[in-house]
Amino acid sequence: MPRPLAPLLAWLLVLAAGVVAVVTILPPAPEQDPRAAGPSAARAFADVERIAVTPHVTGSPANDAVREYVLTSLRDMGFAPRVQDTIGVNAGSPGAGTAAAARVGNVITTVPGTAPTGRVFVVAHHDSVQSGPGANDDGAGTATLLEAARWLRTHPPRNDVVLVSTDAEEACLCGAEAFVAEAPEAADGGVVLNVEARGTSGPVTMFETTPGNGAVVREFAAAAPHPVATSFAVEVYRILPNDTDFSPFRDAGRFTGLNSAYIDGSAAYHGPLDVPARMDLGSLQMHLDNTTALVSRLGAADLAGVRAPSADATYFPVAGLLVRYPDGLVLPLAVLAVLVVGAAAVTALRRGATTGRRLLAGTAAALVPLVAAAALAQLAWLGLTALRPGYAGLRDPWEPQWDRAALACLVAAVALAWFALLRRRVGTTALAIGGLVWLAVLGVVLAVAAPGGSYLTALPALAGGVAGIVGGRLATAAAGAVAALVLVPTAVLFLPALGLSVAAVPAFVMALLGLALVPLLDLLPPRRLVPAVALSAALVLGVAGFARNAFDAARPAPSQLMYLLDADAHTARWLSAEPPPGPWTAGYVDGREELDLAGFDGTYTTGPAAPADLPPTTVAAVREGRTVTARLTPQRPVRFVALRTQGAIVTRPTSRAGRCRSATGASTCSSTPRRPRAWSSG
Repeated sequence: MPRPLAPLLAWLLVLAAGVVAVVTILPPAPEQDPRAAGPSAARAFADVERIAVTPHVTGSPANDAVREYVLTSLRDMGFAPRVQDTIGVNAGSPGAGTAAAARVGNVITTVPGTAPTGRVFVVAHHDSVQSGPGANDDGAGTATLLEAARWLRTHPPRNDVVLVSTDAEEACLCGAEAFVAEAPEAADGGVVLNVEARGTSGPVTMFETTPGNGAVVREFAAAAPHPVATSFAVEVYRILPNDTDFSPFRDAGRFTGLNSAYIDGSAAYHGPLDVPARMDLGSLQMHLDNTTALVSRLGAADLAGVRAPSADATYFPVAGLLVRYPDGLVLPLAVLAVLVVGAAAVTALRRGATTGRRLLAGTAAALVPLVAAAALAQLAWLGLTALRPGYAGLRDPWEPQWDRAALACLVAAVALAWFALLRRRVGTTALAIGGLVWLAVLGVVLAVAAPGGSYLTALPALAGGVAGIVGGRLATAAAGAVAALVLVPTAVLFLPALGLSVAAVPAFVMALLGLALVPLLDLLPPRRLVPAVALSAALVLGVAGFARNAFDAARPAPSQLMYLLDADAHTARWLSAEPPPGPWTAGYVDGREELDLAGFDGTYTTGPAAPADLPPTTVAAVREGRTVTARLTPQRPVRFVALRTQGAIVTRPTSRAGRCRSATGASTCSSTPRRPRAWSSG
């Protein structure tokens, strides 16, 4: 093969792998026929348009109308839904001394199975935040639930399928809590599929599971037509403070399940522009396809096998498939990667391709692009927020594609400049093996600390080490393709998941790919020009993105203003959590204040406000030993109640008969929907 052609083919193989890695995780084309036999985005979008007419918070007439629409739709399909009218309670983390409650109206529909081995639960919430109509969050989930019902109407399941449209997710997860705690359908547990959205577009990612997920992930991999999921996302989500309706099911301990959402377009999240017109119908179609396929498979499965205890699985998307292997292989593969990279280093020394001193220098130098790429990416975002302060209230700009492309070019420029500066001094072989050393070491660290993420570095290190031993451009190109197939989807998914506000993390993942591709960097002539081209592209794309994302009526700057009333003291104030208040918010707030109130912990920008003439809630407390029972009696209609105690433990009720009792320091509070709420703390 001619010498100029071999490098070109090697890079074409890697680029093809990268393109395949991206294309195969994108949403499908939406089904435009509302009369289609299979899942139809056009049909489901009609539901979204009916649901997301206006903000519909828990307890509002608008939310009652949405719930009635869900009920009517299910009845028109021939089902018999019921409303669970009760009070849901979220007691917060153990020992936090906080609790929240709301009157909820969950819509529960059971589709009886022909020979049930258990129950499958499809869960979405029909309420929205107060600041937006919730077309995506969670109109998309509610529409998906209704589409699953249409599917079940003509495909009777073997197992019982329970459709749960929950209330008060946005307020306190109280609808899901009430269903898990009270509903007879939930008593024996089952397999739960939660359908969510945190944006307006992007691939639907299965981002959370219950512990011991091996069996349910196996079913997901076999059933989902678009199996986009990574076990690293599960590891990351488990350490974050975020919650969805999936959390009460997960924490109950008797459910196995999956949590899925699309998360791009986060600028509209929880805001007035979360409207049907901004919904990507491809993302909606992906929810419909995956959910109906999972309902079909789980509805026919022996659920005893799905719910049986199993080890967590490692899994990630590759070319439209979900590669998975058991947790027991994670550490052995990571250790094997270390051994193979070590063998590649010994092979290079024996061949005279490098020296021991250069190997040490290459290993030390390989840290530079990882640190530099992450630091420059975060500095770039800080620079953008300094130029346009409204960015500080966003994860991503309204049109982040330009900035993401600029970020990729910036990381490429860092890796290419690093290589150009050190290639002659240290040598390509030493730099390549040094990069593989860090990939292998990170694989072992992750195998111990976050096993679901070890594959990200262990597999590219293993492939690179084998290529180093075998030698030749074909082996080098194949190892680069493996790295692209493994790392590119995670980088692409992390960009919207974390946002450019945490640009250092996706930049770090991209830099890992750069280390895996070091042997191929030697095939890019002229080597000093390429970094300049990449940096120029980053600057041009960054400037274009900055210009495209100027705030206007269609893409407004975020603002936040809250009214806080102390009805007892008859005082009020305005609050804002905006980092620097924008022009509109600044007309109401003018000073910084540290607050320590239920629901308002931390530093806020505050300003004086006129107190509304509203009566305070009556609180009656009775002490019995170490337990204090508090009865809250609102003097006006309220949709949400929060309680905070000093140093006490507040737990959720175990019954709802209108009393609070305590035994051995653990509280058991209860109430009926129409009586005053009673709480207990020990």
